[in-house]
Amino acid sequence: MQRRKLRLGMVGGGQGAFIGAVHRIAARLDDRFELVAGALSSDPQRAQASAVEAGIARSYADWREMARAEAARDDGIDAVAIVTPNHLHAPVATAFLDAGIHVICDKPLAVSLAEGEALARLARERRRLFALTHTYSGYPLVRHARELVERGELGEIRVVQVEYAQDWLAEPVEASGANKQAGWRTDPKLAGPAGCLGDIGTHAYQLAAFVTGMSPRALAADVHTFVAGRRIDDHVQAMLRYANGARGMLWASQVASGAENALRLRVFGTKAGLAFDQEQPNELWFTPLGGLAERLTRARVKSPLAAHATRVPAGHPEGYLEAFAQLYLDAALQIDALDAGQAPPPESRLLTTVDDGVDGLRFIEAMLKSSAADGRWVEIGVA
Repeated sequence: MQRRKLRLGMVGGGQGAFIGAVHRIAARLDDRFELVAGALSSDPQRAQASAVEAGIARSYADWREMARAEAARDDGIDAVAIVTPNHLHAPVATAFLDAGIHVICDKPLAVSLAEGEALARLARERRRLFALTHTYSGYPLVRHARELVERGELGEIRVVQVEYAQDWLAEPVEASGANKQAGWRTDPKLAGPAGCLGDIGTHAYQLAAFVTGMSPRALAADVHTFVAGRRIDDHVQAMLRYANGARGMLWASQVASGAENALRLRVFGTKAGLAFDQEQPNELWFTPLGGLAERLTRARVKSPLAAHATRVPAGHPEGYLEAFAQLYLDAALQIDALDAGQAPPPESRLLTTVDDGVDGLRFIEAMLKSSAADGRWVEIGVA
């Protein structure tokens, strides 16, 4: 298959936006995308200034106009990156899918399960790639952890423990109006009904599902808001039940004072356990039952999945931006295959997609439903 540089557009991510810059770095890292168009802000002057700053040739003040115009160009974009607040994910993605353009979207997929399911149907109908940027699935050792589970090295999974702790919303920082991220992420009109739950709880849920290959069938949840006056949750926790009899616990908090970006996963089976800490992404701990703990490092594991996601030599740190870039690399491989009418290459199979996003929305819906019922057990995906 011919390797080509894909033309990328971006919606959202203008001046002052954190995640837009991350997407731009990630898209360029493996030299598979060229960012050529953007609707970086709804304000025309801000959009143009942001485009100039990012080196984007074609600036649009409206994403609808961008979808129409780019679809009509011979040199129009192949894919669009959507990095807007959550409430715009579904309408923007719909416009670009309808225009025949592949989509790479930040998570969560949408603000409701109905929106997410509609996007999944549309992507299948249009035969377009819809990638979802669950960043942490791009780490080499997260992929190796999945491979260990797939090979049966852990035996039958019994216990899944996952947590994601931050402290950046431990105070009412949104009240000052100075923190743009805090402003929209705590506004239910922009973020949807899930605050911490949708922002980082979905990352914890997806990481556990990605590594174990299992999604829980039921949960009992407590969705809580600690900061007075905040209109959306900032702390969540849940007990999980799996179809094979395994049990799990998940908690995510943005008011955990002293925590930076503490995403941690532990999985225990009948034969061994493993532990991964996102703040130390170049190591994975594997401990056989009755044996010694083994520290596995990124460049030393014998793993095709980890090798595909590795860029730098042994002993050199590889982290968040490279993991993000891995999703763009796998997206490029799959777009090439789709456009050529071929099956996606097997090395790209771990790309997180719209289906992972729908699974995450089912999780959110079940969490909110359970918490509203004072933590009663709720089947995931059951109305």
